[in-house]
Amino acid sequence: MNTSKLSALWDQENQTTSVIFILLGFSEYPDLEVPLFLVFLTIYTITVLGNLGMIAIIRVNTKLHNTPMYFFLSHLSFVDFCYSTVVTPKLLENLILEDRTISFSGCIMQFFFACTFVVTETYMLAVMAYDRFVAVCNPLTYTVAMSPKLCSVLVGASYSWGLICSLTLTYFLLRLSFKGVNIINNFVCEHAAIVAVSYSDPYISQQIIFVSATFNEISSLVIILTSYIFIFITVIKMPSIGGRSKAFSTCASHLTAISIFHGTILFLYCVPNTKNSWLMVKVASVFYTVVIPMLNPLIYSLRNKDVKATVRNLISLTILTKESSNV
Repeated sequence: MNTSKLSALWDQENQTTSVIFILLGFSEYPDLEVPLFLVFLTIYTITVLGNLGMIAIIRVNTKLHNTPMYFFLSHLSFVDFCYSTVVTPKLLENLILEDRTISFSGCIMQFFFACTFVVTETYMLAVMAYDRFVAVCNPLTYTVAMSPKLCSVLVGASYSWGLICSLTLTYFLLRLSFKGVNIINNFVCEHAAIVAVSYSDPYISQQIIFVSATFNEISSLVIILTSYIFIFITVIKMPSIGGRSKAFSTCASHLTAISIFHGTILFLYCVPNTKNSWLMVKVASVFYTVVIPMLNPLIYSLRNKDVKATVRNLISLTILTKESSNV
């Protein structure tokens, strides 16, 4: 390698190590920072307890653990826990500390992991829609069609695609140039906010994320809508009202989760890229990175008889254990 190339690489490395980002977050509303800290801390606590609790409940109950729907739900809970943990602790820190800086590597890593888990959740919800399609439309062959091997492949594919998308987007972000102190008008290292402070032409990076996000959103929604169209047709043809009610109830929780998640993502697509729109972007970002991970376990636990029955059994067992130990 010649001297000029070595010099260029050395200058690039020094430039990267000296780059610092400042996450503005909600600093323009100082009076709201303490109340927001308490709200987000409560939400994050519920998120951690809810998602880890859901995973534990599914693991404890053999019946649930061996059912494809709950196998997917346990991974959805894991993904929710992970991407909330990637974002929320830094958000809480910035709400109570004056120092809102984050290193270049820390910002890129936050983007990388958040992107991985958000894309994974997008396809995990699509996989769960396909699972509901098989359960409602082909109930007699459900256990054979949704074999453990197929379930593992579908989950593995969701994680793998999330990782591939994240690696690709991160690679093109790293090709951009950054200098000194950069102010990010958000509470999270989000792609558009990072690109906005770059000193180089962000066109390629912006096009890559546009194509990636559009493909992920359209492909996952096509899977979901196609699955539920067939589910709706099948349910309408059912002769008994009880059968229809049971079929709809098995899909209600999933439909609720899908509506909230994709509704928020599509809202972000519709927000114009102007200075006045950053507050809406922040609020929507809070919703899908902080609030939705809390809502999913609540939606599935409150509407699910099997989960509620398992919780009741665990509580009863705990009480009996304490009473027997006291005796």
